[in-house]
Amino acid sequence: MSRFLRTIVALVLGSAFLAVLSPAPQATATAARVLKYDASRAAEFRGVVDQAAQIWNSSVSNVQLVAGTPADFVVYADNGWPRAQPTSLGRGYVWMGRQATSQGHNPLRIATHEIGHILGLPDRRTGRCTDLMSGASAGTSCTNPNPNTAERAEVERNFAGWPVTPQVEFNKIYEDRALEPVR
Repeated sequence: MSRFLRTIVALVLGSAFLAVLSPAPQATATAARVLKYDASRAAEFRGVVDQAAQIWNSSVSNVQLVAGTPADFVVYADNGWPRAQPTSLGRGYVWMGRQATSQGHNPLRIATHEIGHILGLPDRRTGRCTDLMSGASAGTSCTNPNPNTAERAEVERNFAGWPVTPQVEFNKIYEDRALEPVR
């Protein structure tokens, strides 16, 4: 065998040997999408907005909420009912309405719920306290501010980086007014 042919065979066999011994390339983790929020106009609700952001940060991995400007979403305080207006995924406006807290609804649950709309979740008036997006339909005794497994998974899908259509409608104002009792 010629020297040239032996060299080629050695290179091919050596490459094959290294390929077998080398570990498979690891999938690279997708960096979390950072969303900035501005709670400077949230008045007495500023602290609970920061807590709600931390709840979302500990619940999902591919989106991270940080206080800062320029903001992707802005949180206001007013005397109306809490509401959110997502303008696109991760962007929009939240109003922490004092009317709900004066009626006994939990401010931290409200803040986490309204941010859920910004993250692509619609209202789901199930009445269950375990469902964050059931909102006021769970009643004033419900203080659970944590998204459930399905809600967390939906936010993860919304920010996974591949085309997905969030179930929230953009430019719609989501006002989660408590349902009136049927008479």
